[in-house]
Amino acid sequence: MHRLRSLLRKAFVPVTVMVIPHSDVRSIKIKVPYVGIITSLVMWAVGTLYVFSVAVDSLEYTKMKEKMTYYSSQFVELRSTISSLKEAETEFKRIFSVNSKEQILENLDTSDSGSIDMEDLKKQIRITMENVGEIKDYLSQQRDIFVATPKGWPVDGHITSPYGTRVHPLTGGKEFHGGVDIAAQPGEPVHATADGIVSFAGWSGANGNLVVIEHGFGYSTFYAHNKQVAVKTGQKVRRGDIISYLGSTGSSTGPHVHYEIWRNGKSTNPESYLEGRAS
Repeated sequence: MHRLRSLLRKAFVPVTVMVIPHSDVRSIKIKVPYVGIITSLVMWAVGTLYVFSVAVDSLEYTKMKEKMTYYSSQFVELRSTISSLKEAETEFKRIFSVNSKEQILENLDTSDSGSIDMEDLKKQIRITMENVGEIKDYLSQQRDIFVATPKGWPVDGHITSPYGTRVHPLTGGKEFHGGVDIAAQPGEPVHATADGIVSFAGWSGANGNLVVIEHGFGYSTFYAHNKQVAVKTGQKVRRGDIISYLGSTGSSTGPHVHYEIWRNGKSTNPESYLEGRAS
């Protein structure tokens, strides 16, 4: 008990604190007991710890906000990519008229990891988009081949002389006929049977008025004995465009168009390409 009283007396023993201003103002003396100084130090320490904890919480909040912003941007990017996939899927449905294979869902790992693996999901989507790109490139190439391949009849008529060996109508001798002769009424429009560029348009001796079209992918077509040519050299034409009007110019026994197809520099039978009508 005596020791406790002695400690209490020491705790309340005043300590003089002197405040000395830099001006001529009189200095100030403050008497503070030991216990007051200790209490002030404890409160300062508690306040410092509190301010530090608030700062840490603020830093954690900032980091969490940055993470939320990052994931938000990732989901926006993901939504845009999925939108592109849906557009591609719609286009493929229109082209093939089949149901989607939902490739992105098949490739996606569905194991329960407790959270979305954004990088893995983006990887799967990137692979799918690459496949979509390859398919679109393939379709584009196939379309180019399709529009460059002769198809249909250049004029609405009937074949009077087929492809192959025949008796020449003027000389009476046997010869190889490198095309088909299609007879029709004089002045009937003659149509291009595939997209291409006119490489010749004009008079060509025994061929009369001749039109030659280069289609690409090794294809060329020839239209001879025309009454009148309707295109110029270097002109682009599409399948079905009028390129000339049927006649009987050059070495000809009657109104018709002599139609030839060449592929990779060699004559080929046009009859295998006469499906449908070019016009």
